[in-house]
Amino acid sequence: MKVDKIKILLADDHDMVRMGLKTYLMLDERFEVIAEAANGQEVIDLLEQGLDGQQPDLILMDMMMPVMNGVEATRHILHRYPHLKIVILTSFIEDDLVVEAIEAGAVSYILKTVSAEELIYALQGASRGMPVMTGDISQALTRGIRQRSTAQEESSDLTGREREVLMLIAEGMSNKEIAEELHISIKTVKTHVSNLLMKCELEDRTQLAIFAHRKGWVSQT
Repeated sequence: MKVDKIKILLADDHDMVRMGLKTYLMLDERFEVIAEAANGQEVIDLLEQGLDGQQPDLILMDMMMPVMNGVEATRHILHRYPHLKIVILTSFIEDDLVVEAIEAGAVSYILKTVSAEELIYALQGASRGMPVMTGDISQALTRGIRQRSTAQEESSDLTGREREVLMLIAEGMSNKEIAEELHISIKTVKTHVSNLLMKCELEDRTQLAIFAHRKGWVSQT
């Protein structure tokens, strides 16, 4: 009995990586590579163009790509095409990247160092909506979630005004500038700074600024 092949769209900014993956997958009768892209935006463009009437069942996508990375592309794609399955294949195992990818909707997050058998197993699982992760990725996901939970708890300990002061400190404002911005006295600003140092267990306002940025509480512009 003929079995329908799993149609795959490959996305990686390195031509040789795409070529290697395509060559390997096309040797397996269970898979068919129907399109390739060099970044997340190209994936979206290909999907919108219709791929000559075909639709991939699964997108195997690199994390770090120019123009649009894997996480951003995953969010956009699944908002428009929620039935698609996306597997992130990457060289990076940073805890926060793993969490971001899974939160964006990726079925699985696997490293480029996996064996050929592990890759095939992950793709087959993803095609059925079954997450497949190696032990190191699972540990990174657990650590990332725990770190985010800790950050949220630390954030909740601060009052609304303390958060405002912290954000302005992170932007490099002096006590006088913060007082003018928030229409409060310099003495009140100093009190908030003292409270922030105590609650965050830090020694100076420079450490407060770094703390805010590391926690991701300051928008990057």
